Amino acid sequence: MYLIGSGQQRGHVLLIAGDAAVRRGTVHLAPSVNLAALAMVPASVLLGSGLPTDTVCLDGARDPNTVLARLRAAAATPGPLLLYLSGRLTADRRGRGLYLALAGTARAAVRYTALPWDWLVGELRGRPAGLTTVLLDLAADKEAWPLLQECGGLPGLPSPEVYGVVCPPGFAAGSGTVSGYTRHWIDQLRRSPSRPADVQLHALAAGAAGLPPGALVLPTARELGMRPGPQQQPPQPQQQQPDRQGTWQEPGGLAVPASEGVPGGVSGGDPRPHIHALATAGRHAEAAALARAWEEHVRHAYGFSSPEAVQWAEIRADLARMAGDFLLATGLWIGACRVRLAGQGAAAPEVYAAAAGALYCWTQLRDRASAVESGTELLALLGTLPALEPRYLRLAQARLDALRAPELPRAVPT
Repeated sequence: MYLIGSGQQRGHVLLIAGDAAVRRGTVHLAPSVNLAALAMVPASVLLGSGLPTDTVCLDGARDPNTVLARLRAAAATPGPLLLYLSGRLTADRRGRGLYLALAGTARAAVRYTALPWDWLVGELRGRPAGLTTVLLDLAADKEAWPLLQECGGLPGLPSPEVYGVVCPPGFAAGSGTVSGYTRHWIDQLRRSPSRPADVQLHALAAGAAGLPPGALVLPTARELGMRPGPQQQPPQPQQQQPDRQGTWQEPGGLAVPASEGVPGGVSGGDPRPHIHALATAGRHAEAAALARAWEEHVRHAYGFSSPEAVQWAEIRADLARMAGDFLLATGLWIGACRVRLAGQGAAAPEVYAAAAGALYCWTQLRDRASAVESGTELLALLGTLPALEPRYLRLAQARLDALRAPELPRAVPT
C-alpha cells in the first residue's frame, strides 16, 4: 500500500553496482566507480525533487536476496524513486533468463549468484505511474547480448521511465574510470543552472558518451522523439514557420518554435531526439541535412575543433551508418577521432570509441577502391593509438592487404 498524500512523503534514491565487465584482464565497465561518482551528487538533484530523500548505495553485494530486500524497500517508498543500476548483464545458459551479475556471480551458478532481471521487473511493477525513474549503465556479456537482440531491448519495466545504455560485449564503456554515459549525465546535472528533465539529460548523455557501434540505447531514438521535455511547448498558430525541410513538427517528433539563426527552426530544446526520430523513420536525407546544419552552426559558435563540434560530427557519422552510407560514416568517424586525439590525447576513451566506429563502418564497405583508400587512412590512425587492442590492428591490416592484392583473372568458358 502506498501512502501518497499522507504528509510523510519522502523520496528514495537506490544506487546498485553489480559486477564489473572485464575482458582479457581489462576493465571495460567499473560500476563501483560509477556509483562513487553518482553518490557525490546531492540526492535532491539526482531525484529532481525537493522532498526529503533517503539514499542507499549498494556496492559489492554478493547475495541476490540482499539486493532483492533493498529493491523491495525502495519500491515501497511512497514518494518518487530513482533506481540506478550499473554492471554486467549475463544470462543463465539453461533457462536463458537475464541476470545482473553480482560481485560473487559464478559462471556455472548464475541462477543462484546473480540477480534475476524478473525480480527487478516484479518489484517495480506495482509502483504508481510517474513516480519511478530507472537509470541504467550496463554492459552485456556474450551470453546476454543475443537475448537482448532477440527481444529488441530489455524486457519488462513497462511503467517506469527507463533511460540508459547497454554496451555490447568487448567494448570499453569507461576503461576502469567513470563510464561516458554516467559521466555526461553527472556533468549535465552540475552544469545546468536548473535541473533538466530526465529525457533531456538522457539525450545529452547518450549523444556525448561516445557509445560503441551497436550499443543499445533506452529509450530508442523513435521513443525518445516522442517524449518532449517540459521546456518544449506547442507553438501558437501565428508563430508557425516552416523549417528548412518545409515542416513544422514531424510525427512523433519534438514541437519546438523557430528562432533566427538556429538551424531547422529547432530551439528551446535538444534537436538530437528530433533528428534521430527522422532517421529511424527512414527520412535519412532530412536527418543528415539538419545535422549538418547544426554542425555548421556549432562550429561558428564554438570553433571547428570544439567538443560540441566533434560531437555533431559523430552524430553525422552515426546517421550515415543508419542510412547505409558506410563510406561517409568511416570518413566522419576518422575525422572525429583525429580531432579528439589532438584535443584529448591518446588516453581518452572517446578517442577509442571513435576509432571503433570507424573500424566497424570500414569493415562494411564492399567497394574495393573505396575500402582501400579509406583503409589506408584508417590504418595510419589506428597505428597512433597505443592502447588499442593489437588484434584489431592486425585484422584491419590483413583486410587491407587482401583488398590490395590483385584479383585473379576469371576463367573464360570455352
